[in-house]
Amino acid sequence: MNHKVILSGIHLELTEALKSFVWEKTDRLFKHEDAIIRARIELECSSRSEAHATEFVAKGHLELKGTTITISSSSDDLYNSIDDLVSKLDRGLRRRSRMRKVRRRKNPLIEDRFAA
Repeated sequence: MNHKVILSGIHLELTEALKSFVWEKTDRLFKHEDAIIRARIELECSSRSEAHATEFVAKGHLELKGTTITISSSSDDLYNSIDDLVSKLDRGLRRRSRMRKVRRRKNPLIEDRFAA
């Protein structure tokens, strides 16, 4: 695997099954975007009190050329949190790509208006 994925667990033991699940999911992000330098995924287990159920938080940091995308997701199931996180990161990458195309298209139009 060529991709640089840093995986850490906070109040949570990372099993091999969990690691392979995260690597499999984040591989999708690297296929969409070549500009990703590093992906940092933090998985956290937090129980606020005994009355509340355990909540799992997945935080993702994508370091790209020039910017960083940071997104988090939480739910009662760790695997659902990871799925939701990767979906949000994927949407963020698609939005970034779309916005770059729009800016590229708009720049020549603005220059042509002022040149005339």
